[in-house]
Amino acid sequence: MKLRRHNRLLLLIAAYKALQASLFVAVGFGALHLLHKDASDVLAQVTVALRFNPESRFVNFILDQAALLNDPILRRIGLVAFIYAAVSLLEGAGLYLEKAWGEYLTLVITASFLPWEVFEVFHRHTWVRITLLIVNAMVFIYLLRIVSHRRKLTESIEGD
Repeated sequence: MKLRRHNRLLLLIAAYKALQASLFVAVGFGALHLLHKDASDVLAQVTVALRFNPESRFVNFILDQAALLNDPILRRIGLVAFIYAAVSLLEGAGLYLEKAWGEYLTLVITASFLPWEVFEVFHRHTWVRITLLIVNAMVFIYLLRIVSHRRKLTESIEGD
């Protein structure tokens, strides 16, 4: 019996989606951890512990935004983060198993975020934003090629 090898790029994208899911799980738990607490005080303690420059524009921006957080907003952030983590995990599982639905799901979700990512890069370009845009564009193009190739194979088989 010959074992079929996994598509390595699909495995890489699946791992990326799993990493993305774990990041959003961490965000969800972080939001829930901040419930019934003063988020700006907690984040100020984190910036001191991590030895960030307290005069930094970025640190001040984060602390100003944290002051706006309240329990209902934190619950929503947690819920959305957990939902997005579940979707990312579903995408990763579908890609790992090399299922067509996983490829289509990832293709649609990636395509839906590309315009926003392009807007963000034009609005304020940073290396992180540019890198994420490039990675997601490459994922989109690769999955589009796989889906197109599968469709052509299906049409040629049905045409015979």
